[in-house]
Amino acid sequence: MSIRVLLADDQALLRSAFRVLVDSESDMEVVGEASDGAEAVRLAKEERADVVLMDIRMPGTDGLAATRQISADPDLAHVRVVILTTFEVDDYVVQSLRAGASGFLGKGSEPEELLNAIRIAAGGDALLSPAATKGLIARFLAQGDALGDDRDPAREERLAALTVREREVLVQVAGGHSNDEIAERLEVSPLTVKTHVNRAMAKLGARDRAQLVVIAYESGLVRPRVE
Repeated sequence: MSIRVLLADDQALLRSAFRVLVDSESDMEVVGEASDGAEAVRLAKEERADVVLMDIRMPGTDGLAATRQISADPDLAHVRVVILTTFEVDDYVVQSLRAGASGFLGKGSEPEELLNAIRIAAGGDALLSPAATKGLIARFLAQGDALGDDRDPAREERLAALTVREREVLVQVAGGHSNDEIAERLEVSPLTVKTHVNRAMAKLGARDRAQLVVIAYESGLVRPRVE
C-alpha cells in the first residue's frame, strides 16, 4: 500500500514541488494539500493521511498548534507529523517534538532525504536529522525558555516503571543511536532492542522515539551537554 502524504505549507510553489517529488515515487502519494494548520488537521482525518509534512510558520493555526491537535486526537493516532523548517536551530523544533511530531527536516534537505524521512516516519520511527540529533535537542531542553512551565512531573514517576535494561536503552535512544547501534553497544539483538523501545514507549506514553528523546531529557534521565 502507498504511503498517504499530506502537504501543509502556506507557499503554493513549495507544495507543488513537494507533490511532484512525492508522486514520482511508487510507494507514496500526495492525498491533499493544506495552506494552514486548521486545514491540515481536517484533511489529515478526511484523507486518512499516514504522514503530514508540516510547515511551522503558517497563518492562522500554525504548524505547532496543528501538530498538537493531531497528536491529541485518538482518531489520528496513526498519523505521523514531520516538521519542515527553514532553520533547524530553532526552539520551535523542540516544541514540535514535544507536541507530538515524529521529527523534523530542514527545507534545504536533498530530495532523497525528504523521501527517506517520509518512509521513516510512516514506519513508526523518529526522524531526527544528523545535524540535530546529538546535542541540538539537549541544548534547547537545557534552556528554560524553550521548555516553559509545562513540565510533566509525572514523567519522573513513570521512569520508575522502566526496567534497568529499558532505562539503558532509553539513554541510548536519547543519544540518537539506531536499534542496530544500540544492539551492538549493549550486546543484544536488534529485535530485543526494539522490544525494549516499544515497552518504554508504552510505559511513558510516547508516540514514538522522538518523544522518548524529549522525555529522557525532561525527566533528567539524560543530562544536557553543550559542546
